[in-house]
Amino acid sequence: MKIDIKDLSKIEFWTVSIMYGFAIMMLISNGSNNNHYTPYNFEQAKISFSYLSNYFLPGLFKYSILYFSFLLLNFCCLPPLYQRKNTGINLSILFGVFLFSGLVLSIAQTYSHAYMLVQYDELDEAYNYIFFQGFTYTGWMIVLTAIYVAIKKLIIYLIENKEEESNKSMKLEIAFASAFWFLGILVWLAIGVDFRVILAWTLVVASCSFLTIYGIYYLIPNTLAQGKKFRNYIGKNMLLALIFCIPLGLIAVVITGEGEMFPIVNAFHLMAQLAISTPLAWYVYKTRNATEEQIFALKKELGKSDANLGFLKSQINPHFLFNALNTLYGTALQEKAERTGEGIQKLGDMMRFMLHENMQDKISLIRDIDYLNNYIELQKLRTSTTVDINIKTEIEEQLMDLKISPMLLIPFVENAFKHGISLQSPSHIKVTLQTKANMLYFDVNNSIHLKDDGDPEKINSGIGLENVKQRLSLLYPKKHELIIRESAKEFFVHLTLNLN
Repeated sequence: MKIDIKDLSKIEFWTVSIMYGFAIMMLISNGSNNNHYTPYNFEQAKISFSYLSNYFLPGLFKYSILYFSFLLLNFCCLPPLYQRKNTGINLSILFGVFLFSGLVLSIAQTYSHAYMLVQYDELDEAYNYIFFQGFTYTGWMIVLTAIYVAIKKLIIYLIENKEEESNKSMKLEIAFASAFWFLGILVWLAIGVDFRVILAWTLVVASCSFLTIYGIYYLIPNTLAQGKKFRNYIGKNMLLALIFCIPLGLIAVVITGEGEMFPIVNAFHLMAQLAISTPLAWYVYKTRNATEEQIFALKKELGKSDANLGFLKSQINPHFLFNALNTLYGTALQEKAERTGEGIQKLGDMMRFMLHENMQDKISLIRDIDYLNNYIELQKLRTSTTVDINIKTEIEEQLMDLKISPMLLIPFVENAFKHGISLQSPSHIKVTLQTKANMLYFDVNNSIHLKDDGDPEKINSGIGLENVKQRLSLLYPKKHELIIRESAKEFFVHLTLNLN
């Protein structure tokens, strides 16, 4: 499966752009509602606060530099570095992004965190701290973007090479979960949330990812194998979620040192398991299972179709060789070698056709018509001495290079000669073929003569019209129309075929 990189890039661009717009809206909303601590910090430091220069503009510069830096790194700089293309140039760009972004963020922080300048004995110490924070923030932004690009490349690789290993699907899901987690980290860092939010996000995403993958590959298959339903799976999954509450809560408490993190993390964990993980695992499993069953059914039907088609085609060659040899044998008894030589020449052309074109899926319509004409000429050799047999052909000369599956037309003509010719009674056969654009119109009209029970032509009925109907259904589904009419004295076949 090949992924369109351009489409993926468009999705990434618009996703990040929407997030950037959302961050700006939050910046404006929080500022208008005084829903932030910046004025309080300035008041405590006894420094005048300006909404524009100490809050909005620094925030705007921060989000803008993060947005444009991500676009530059994700689309222009990091992908070639992973592929080891233009390494020197891209490393220079990477270093330039680090310097420029770090400088802009640091300068913005000197305005948004100006209250910190009075907390240090020396102004240089305050600036050193602020600039260190700005460049550290920039460094983490570059590292996280690099990890995101690496995960994205891994996901693309796993999707495009999914058939190579049986466990690729699980690796792909782990990669998607990791990408989702990193995307959330980038959002939280850009907004500037508290560390505890990032910790809770990490623990909840990790537990959800584990239980989702565990459900897809173990819990759901086992539940269905036992003949139980979705409710049973929900119960088992929620029991596991409750067991997970203990280690998740303890990890949160140990890292933060705050006891209230235990119920907070577990509340989000249980809600996520019930609302996201449980239904998501069920949906993915059922969808994937249905897809695999559909693919298996299609492969099975394709195999049956190929087998049937091969069997039907294998019946054709011996049949016509047998008829042609019988015709030559009859001609040799009636005439001298001149007509026999003509028959042998026709037979040679037919054999060349069967050895070469007949094995192909599609051939030129011109070559198929040549074979048809050769067969009719061979049959005329057998019947030319009988005046009561009228064989007429109106086969249009082909100027376009249309393609057709071989040996589709000849069975109708063969059937006409088999049942429409009698050396004792008046007989007639008319074959008409014409094309308009990509449409082929083929008509065969013949008289009918009943065969005796001991006639070998009746016993060896050849491939028959049922064979042709099956081939048409396999090769030209919904692209053909076959009309067959039969009366006491005549047989008529009309075939319309779309060769596009």
